[in-house]
Amino acid sequence: MFTARVGLLWCLLVAVGWAVYSWYCLVCNYLAARRLGIPIRIIPISHENLVWMIVDRKIFIPLFLRFALGSGSFTRYNWRGWGFKDKCRSHKEMGDAFVLVTPGRNFVYICNAQTVADVFQRRLDFPRPLERYDGAQWQRHRKILGSCFTEQNNEIVWTETLCQARDMLQHWISRPSVRSTADDARTLSLDVLSCAGFGKSYPFHGTDSRPRPTSVMSYQEALQTILNNGILLMVLGTRFLSFPFLPAKLKRLSHATHAFKEYMTKVYETESEIYGNIFFFNFTGHDTTSYTLTFAMFLLATEPSIQDWVEEEIHHVFGDRALEKWNYNEDFPHLKRCLAVMVETLRLYPPVSIAKYTGKKEQVLHVGGRDVTIPPNTLLIPSHVALHTDPRYWGEDSLNWDPHRWVVSESTSIANESIRQHEKGSFIPWSGGARIGPGKMFSKVEFVATMATLFHHWRVEPVPRKGETPL
Repeated sequence: MFTARVGLLWCLLVAVGWAVYSWYCLVCNYLAARRLGIPIRIIPISHENLVWMIVDRKIFIPLFLRFALGSGSFTRYNWRGWGFKDKCRSHKEMGDAFVLVTPGRNFVYICNAQTVADVFQRRLDFPRPLERYDGAQWQRHRKILGSCFTEQNNEIVWTETLCQARDMLQHWISRPSVRSTADDARTLSLDVLSCAGFGKSYPFHGTDSRPRPTSVMSYQEALQTILNNGILLMVLGTRFLSFPFLPAKLKRLSHATHAFKEYMTKVYETESEIYGNIFFFNFTGHDTTSYTLTFAMFLLATEPSIQDWVEEEIHHVFGDRALEKWNYNEDFPHLKRCLAVMVETLRLYPPVSIAKYTGKKEQVLHVGGRDVTIPPNTLLIPSHVALHTDPRYWGEDSLNWDPHRWVVSESTSIANESIRQHEKGSFIPWSGGARIGPGKMFSKVEFVATMATLFHHWRVEPVPRKGETPL
């Protein structure tokens, strides 16, 4: 009994000590934020708190909202993904820049295209918080990644995507309706990445027709498992995954890392490089494209007129030519409307924003007509969702999905259409500056080839559930 009480007392003291230390850090960060001279919002738990990341949106925030315990900064900002719901509302209220004060460190959010472009150009002044490589290491790292994103490789992406999209289409039309759009899009993207990035080609298998996993994990299964658990792998590390007492899901992930490692070590020197690049491929060459394609399919299903517009271009470019005769160099540059669907979808449903920070030195930024001095160890967040929905850059209909906004033409001919170039820094789904995502063209080619294949002879429409009214 005495031992239990002592243990309980120690736990209580640790909890109180942690709370006191957190509030002390919060006050220190608040005092530092006041010197910025920009609007301040305070939240008691850092976005970087791993425990909070697990329970924020699933447990605590819903409880606070349900029992009306507050509608201020805590419930508005203290959960992952708040920016997507908020759009540019906070910046309309507070201006081009504001700071979120947390016990961990301060987060400065920027919604000004010129300022964001300046941040991306100043790579050494504003590195990424988790930057692993710099100087010669970064050059080597970039060279390895660049080998997968050359113009020659884009031809492989084009050809493989046409084959995968054709097979996915055949899988879909063999069923009365499709309920696996997101999963099948991920499979297509994985198969294209396997072929173009790692030289392994596989036939497309729909979610409901995929072979059962076996005890001997194939290369494709290993890569799929690693990509599906990229964040978990980066957080836990391979050493932790080697422990025997882990649950079945983590054991399977550990098995996948071992099965995949032998092939990858022929290309990369260290294990950290292997999984650093896997994390990169996950978000630039796999998840970004597959999620964008999924959102685009749903949006197109609600807009038959946009489907007509896209189909008109596809028939203008390809006519009745067989899929095998579609040519990357000759055809891809003319599919502006297909590309417009992609970038407009990315505008409203962008991938995770790339954070920057000031490192060990303070940095000066020109924001909203004046210079702001940002202290050391401050996270700088380009508010990508706010930028992508700000009426200053996208007009009063900035919240509407309209691919037409991207296409301009000097005549009524489809052949003379081109993609509109918007203000630098206002559209940043692939980041920007020297470290703009090298997979940008890879993802464009994959998306456009998929769109052209799917909508050459077919359309998509929502299937009403019981009790729903058709469009």
